[in-house]
Amino acid sequence: MTHENWLTKTVEMAVENVKKGGGPFAAIVVKDGKIIGSGTNLVHLQNDPSAHAELLAIREACATLESVDLSDCVLYASGEPCPMCLGAAYWSTVGEIYYACSKAEADSGAGYANPLARYFTDQNEDPDKREVPFIHIKTESALSPFQEWNRLHKTP
Repeated sequence: MTHENWLTKTVEMAVENVKKGGGPFAAIVVKDGKIIGSGTNLVHLQNDPSAHAELLAIREACATLESVDLSDCVLYASGEPCPMCLGAAYWSTVGEIYYACSKAEADSGAGYANPLARYFTDQNEDPDKREVPFIHIKTESALSPFQEWNRLHKTP
């Protein structure tokens, strides 16, 4: 299948999801021409703000592979991933991301007023000037979890 075929599939999934009461987004993770993870936006159906299509597809793909490394996989999304989904894609080192509709297209062309659009630019602000301020308070033990991680995962 071509990239366009995979994206068409995600768009069809998103349309069906809307008909079932879900959000207008869907995603799949493909490895070697096979879908290993899929998801649709279930935020309002599950009352879970993290139930984004891309996150669900990445979770399922990682579970399928029993690995957090998706570097040899492709993420296809019906809409351009938000910062949270993009973060999950980076953490999973997904190989490539293709999307059918940009944020700007969804906002202007489709009239979808994304309630989170302000956060796309808010992340560029200084932490204390963000809509929800980020306040950094150093503690003596702040690095302890990372030091323990490194101790336990030290390669000989």
